Amino acid sequence: MDVLLLSRWQFAITTTYHFLFIPLTLGLSLFIALLETYYVKTKKPWCLNLVHFLGTIFLISFSMGIVTGIVQEFHFGMNWSEYSRFMGDIFGAPLALEALTAFFLESTFLGIWMFGWKKLSPKLHCATIWIVAFSSNLSAFWILVANSFMQHPVGFIINHGRAEMTDFFALITNSYVFGQFAHTFFSGIVTSGILILAISAYKILNHSIAEKSFLQCMRFATVYTLIGLFAVMGTGHLQAKDVAHMQPMKLASMEALWETADPAPFALFASINTQAKKNTFELTVPSVLSFMVYNEPFGEIKGIRELQTQNEQQFGPGSYTPDVPGLFWSFRVMLLIGGILLLLALLSAFLLWKQKLTKSPLFLKLLICAVPLPFISNSVGWYISEAGRQPWIVVGLQKTAAAVSPNLTPIEVFITMIGFTLVYLALAGAAIYIAVRFIRQTPSAANDWRDK
Repeated sequence: MDVLLLSRWQFAITTTYHFLFIPLTLGLSLFIALLETYYVKTKKPWCLNLVHFLGTIFLISFSMGIVTGIVQEFHFGMNWSEYSRFMGDIFGAPLALEALTAFFLESTFLGIWMFGWKKLSPKLHCATIWIVAFSSNLSAFWILVANSFMQHPVGFIINHGRAEMTDFFALITNSYVFGQFAHTFFSGIVTSGILILAISAYKILNHSIAEKSFLQCMRFATVYTLIGLFAVMGTGHLQAKDVAHMQPMKLASMEALWETADPAPFALFASINTQAKKNTFELTVPSVLSFMVYNEPFGEIKGIRELQTQNEQQFGPGSYTPDVPGLFWSFRVMLLIGGILLLLALLSAFLLWKQKLTKSPLFLKLLICAVPLPFISNSVGWYISEAGRQPWIVVGLQKTAAAVSPNLTPIEVFITMIGFTLVYLALAGAAIYIAVRFIRQTPSAANDWRDK
């Protein structure tokens, strides 16, 4: 294997580890802020204990996000120095702002929240977790500003072979940012909501001494999850429309649409032959893809063959087609998981309404088993976003092959890739072990969770 392929694998592995914890951190911080606000209004002890309980899980996720995220920035200098040289003036600005306006704010007020329980008034203490929730999501916004430029470059000029920013306002108002950020934000709500539902189900299923508290927590989490699921579907639809106009090759590859069509169908299943550039078999629903893009059952969607020809004419010879089978099935895995999670959340709402949840052990076990699903969905969603723009690292400006560091050797990248993978695997294993042990052992005393 060459340096380029190994470097891509290394970045993909470390980023996937990192992104396992980010959506959970974003959504969990907001849920805890809402829960503590409810405590400030009601003064119910069980509510405060839930804040402490979920706060510990949040701290574990936050810590893992920080540890795995620090390495990401070093990658740009170690493995992608040509990218840093070409894009540093633009990419560095939102990363610097993320540290100055979000990360430092988040870290500072998280420390105050952790150690200020007996030193601050309830209202002031509640304000600190709201600042943490706001700054966590602000951090995600700045990162996605940088990433959105790579997907849809705006506000720049090319000067002496380097991209230089000419309009910072255009950078932060990039239309690609809003769809990407909204989808990420609501994905975090879904991820944290499902985890809270699963933890509550575990406590109820095992007849915890805090069963009533976790039953109430499940009511809150069910509403929270449903809001997130409906919103993530809506923002996903809006983002698909952006992709259709800004990255038509990504959309065509996600649908394995080889030939331009009007109206364009949505493929439920396809046997994809990338060598012949066709689907040997496919099961489609007519006009649905056109409707997704144009909100009406008509509208042209360009196919991969035509887009490949256009790119060759504009950028020169080469392959401009990404991993069609990978994108096609990743998108369908994401849709399938979204449907399963929506069904589970609706069933949870129905059983809670009928007051039959505690008498449904099979459903509670299904909720526990559903924990990996949002994390899988987040990972394949990330893959669609990043792999879909290949062979570009910055669409239309720099190819991934031109961005890799020129002085690396395959053995250097291979050793560090294996090292990062093993260390991250150990860290993830330790985080999961600590979290599971904490969930099983807490609470330990009934009086701590009594509603006075």
